Amino acid sequence: MLHLQSESAARWFEQVDQHLDEILIDHAHCERKAASTAMNFINAYAVNRDLCREMKRIVEEELEHFEMVLDILQQRGIEFRRLTPGPYGKELNELVRSQEPDRAVDRLLVASLIEARSCERFSLLAEHVRHREPELADFYAGLFESEARHHTTYVRLAEYFAPRETVRERLNQLSACEAKIIAAGSPLPRMHS
Repeated sequence: MLHLQSESAARWFEQVDQHLDEILIDHAHCERKAASTAMNFINAYAVNRDLCREMKRIVEEELEHFEMVLDILQQRGIEFRRLTPGPYGKELNELVRSQEPDRAVDRLLVASLIEARSCERFSLLAEHVRHREPELADFYAGLFESEARHHTTYVRLAEYFAPRETVRERLNQLSACEAKIIAAGSPLPRMHS
């Protein structure tokens, strides 16, 4: 369902255990950036009413998630602050082709893969902290459905710009690249490190 070609490594769980506060701050930034990405799609493809309608829903949900994570940070006494971004998103976006309609397909599929990895990470995080932080675990388990829906929405919308077979082939290519990027990881404790 998520079109991921790899699973998260144990290294990431070590980062979660050692730097949960920073992972939570990064999660808030991820939600903010996801809303911004959806707004960018509205700006770039404003003539596509179906795409704009779907992006509006995603913007609203991502901003709601952003607020929810900010509330968790406040409850825990964690200051929300800027963080140096990890390389994951930048490296994925470098794979986007420059000419339309390929650019639209790639942008949508990169967004879908980021949502898919978030979905996987939220599920793993919920399981990982369940015994010591059941409330946080419930929060992350509750995000799974919307992130999975965002992933499938982005894949479906890519089909406005190319035939389904072409979209699936490109998704497989990008997913293979995403697996390499996530396997390389980052020393920075981030949601996608």
